[in-house]
Amino acid sequence: MMTSVDTDLLRVLADPLRLQIVTLLARETLCTTHLVEETGAKQTNLSNHLKVLREAGVVETEPCGRFIYYRLRPEVIEAIAGQFAGLAQAARATSEANIKRSCP
Repeated sequence: MMTSVDTDLLRVLADPLRLQIVTLLARETLCTTHLVEETGAKQTNLSNHLKVLREAGVVETEPCGRFIYYRLRPEVIEAIAGQFAGLAQAARATSEANIKRSCP
């Protein structure tokens, strides 16, 4: 079984601020104001990162009056976790079977 990981999604999540945002949104739905308070990032910088997360399908928005709330899409995180689980399973099987390519 060959498993690969969604590299585009990894690039999106590799940024420290975006990973912090995802971690915060895993705990609760937050608006930009909350995220600015929690991260200490400038509002414009945070908005740019939220746009990247939204376009990648990692978060979804919910308008509430003049605010927009952000919610993590758990199925996206589950999908990438499943891809890593598949890699771990393949590595375990390779290790147990002592599979290695011979050198020329």
